[in-house]
Amino acid sequence: MVGGMVQSYGYPGAGSAGTTSQIVSRAVAAAAANNHHSGRKSGRTSKRYSVSAFYSMAAEQDNEVEDELAQAQRRLRDLKSKISAQSKKNFVLERDVRYLDSRIALLIQNRIALSEQNEMAAHFEEHGEGDSDSYPDDRKIQLFGNIFFILQSEPRHIATLCRLVSLSEIDSLLQTVMFTLYGNQYESREEHLLLTMFQNVLAAQFETSTEFGSLLRANTPVSRMMTTYTRRGPGQAYLKSVLSEKINSLVEHKDLNLEINPLKVYEQMVAQVEHDSGHLPPDMPRSVTPEIAASNPNVQAIIQPRLKMLMEIAESFLTTIIASTDNVPYGIRWICKQIRSLTKRKSPNASEFSVCSMIGGFFFLRFINPAIVTPRAYMLMENVPNKHPRRTLTLIAKMLQNLANRPSYAKESYMLPTNPFVESNKQRINKFLNELCEVSDFYESLEMDQYMALSKKDIVLNITLNEIYSTQSLVLQHLDTLAPKEKDHIRILANEIGPGISQVSRKENKTIELPLFSRWEVPIQDLTTALMSENNITQNDILYMETKAIYVQLIRSLPHLAATSQTLDLDYIAETAATTKDPQLVRKGIKVKDMLRELEDAGIIDHRDRYKLLVEEITQELTHLGNLKEKVVQELDSLEGVYKTIIDHNTYLRGQLESYKAYLQNVRIQSGGEKATKNSVGIGVQVDGVSKKSRNVPTQQGPVKFTHGQLEKDGVISESTVPESRRANIFFSITAPLPGTFIIAMHFKGREKAILEMDLKLDDLLEKQQDNVELLDLEYVRLNVSKILNLLNKTFVIRQK
Repeated sequence: MVGGMVQSYGYPGAGSAGTTSQIVSRAVAAAAANNHHSGRKSGRTSKRYSVSAFYSMAAEQDNEVEDELAQAQRRLRDLKSKISAQSKKNFVLERDVRYLDSRIALLIQNRIALSEQNEMAAHFEEHGEGDSDSYPDDRKIQLFGNIFFILQSEPRHIATLCRLVSLSEIDSLLQTVMFTLYGNQYESREEHLLLTMFQNVLAAQFETSTEFGSLLRANTPVSRMMTTYTRRGPGQAYLKSVLSEKINSLVEHKDLNLEINPLKVYEQMVAQVEHDSGHLPPDMPRSVTPEIAASNPNVQAIIQPRLKMLMEIAESFLTTIIASTDNVPYGIRWICKQIRSLTKRKSPNASEFSVCSMIGGFFFLRFINPAIVTPRAYMLMENVPNKHPRRTLTLIAKMLQNLANRPSYAKESYMLPTNPFVESNKQRINKFLNELCEVSDFYESLEMDQYMALSKKDIVLNITLNEIYSTQSLVLQHLDTLAPKEKDHIRILANEIGPGISQVSRKENKTIELPLFSRWEVPIQDLTTALMSENNITQNDILYMETKAIYVQLIRSLPHLAATSQTLDLDYIAETAATTKDPQLVRKGIKVKDMLRELEDAGIIDHRDRYKLLVEEITQELTHLGNLKEKVVQELDSLEGVYKTIIDHNTYLRGQLESYKAYLQNVRIQSGGEKATKNSVGIGVQVDGVSKKSRNVPTQQGPVKFTHGQLEKDGVISESTVPESRRANIFFSITAPLPGTFIIAMHFKGREKAILEMDLKLDDLLEKQQDNVELLDLEYVRLNVSKILNLLNKTFVIRQK
């Protein structure tokens, strides 16, 4: 029975009564150990509480029951697992896109050598799709399993590596740490170990830092690590729920210009006057100093109402963020708590404002503001905002940052007029930042989780070969710091593994299941007797909890039993279960009747008061599980939205890579750096493959036809001036006569000649995307640049694979 509950915590299944008892004992030992080490409570109350807590946790995860709660929990576990896996895929894709963004810009300007083009091409290969047998042997798999168990369960080692690596090495280490070693983003043990690692890193950072002010603001491996942590599933879900609606409603006002930099306002004013009248008046020079621009009466008249509106918008953003305290993910709040604690320890005389400034340096600078400034990258909207809303979002982020920090207007004096917003909200923001820190610690539950992990037989990491090899390389590189003594476990394992193994190609970079275990850990079974005697856990305590747990199972399996009367009739419930047609319930019913008698003989419960204490505890557990079901369903709804967003972002990133891949291949084909083949084809290039001679001759592709309605539905047509009544008769045909060249023709059904034709070049489209130009004007319709690129990818590249 409890074997089933405990099994979901990682214990092996119970095969006999003796095994069940052993499992229960181990479960109780884990709970007792947790309680013993916390040192906060003592006596029978704390012991009962500790053991009760374990059974309650086990009931929540009970996989012997198949009610609505169990089904919802299973769906939730699957969904969380998918989010964790997909987050890692997106992190890897974002790294590729970030690298290629800069290279494509140079390629468009013809400023990149053929050797660099080859290096870029390597970034388009899929991971782990090659046929090579590049694979560690069984002995090395065991050794790596040992070393990764130590790295995972003793976070101080990873913390040391994060401080020692260079900025160029940090991304690959972060991939391994955030998305593999502690990749299960919703599993308490991994999350708490990761946070412990953060505590180690931050403590060392505070200890060694001389520049107190820039501690969390400089671009260091530690700050990059903190930013990456906020991009995991829980942080992403929070940003979407709190900021998405505010940002999207602001971005809808595409022409709302709230620029308050006098120099830029003056330049825009000059351009407008010149556009309207064709010339500039003599008293309006084309270029002036910032001081002259700021003193210009017309500029002041333009800025004043903008300033008022800007502060109102910033105020509404701030109010929304402050109201969301309870929704901020636990891990982010806990990091804020550590920053506050470390700041006070480092500088006991620091003012409240200075302490809050440090917390704000993480919460706003590393978490909130990047999402406000680049909402597309944070999956808060589908497209990059237009020029004016983009600038407004940047100004709002600056105001929030000035509010969270001690503002300095030396470099941006034009922000000085926003200071009333800062002054009027100082107390509010300090209160909010302090409230963020008010979360409990997790040390007790982590201790229990660690005890559970010791008896797990199936801790595995899904890890790529290159993640293993790059981590091994870093461990060897910094071995003297990580494991200075000969008998240190990491040094022993590193020596046994031998010299570092070279990275494999992306195609050979397979993902493997690495079983984790430790040859040095004492199995939990050996600790049971000692822990039980230390905590005075008796066999009767175990019997009581097991009886309660079986009753909870029976009522969840036969819910009508709880609805028959106001007070639970334990004798009736046991008898009913024992006479059902389900053999498992029959066994439990008979067993629990015997257990009730044993407890009564021991004087723990009494049938004359209808087992009052036990009934109360069972009722409380059922109420808790009922409330838990509501929470699980709510969390499911929320996370399904997050998962969809992450999948959409993955599609966008893949589309971006396809655009870059096609363009690079076109360039290489045209420059003779690559022959056109079926495996290497740019947009608009069809390869016949009939003979060697014809293989290099591209032939026209298309036309491919799309209706106006189809392109509008897919978001390719963003705006249209075609009358509604005629749209059903409009279609577009796209042909690709040459590599990277397309002809889009707009037709009216029944007419042979096109209404309009336009040539599009792939490099022009990519350049527009690089410059954040969202729309392409085709006279009657305006096309979304990203969506038309995606359409061309799907139509002229992906289709041929």
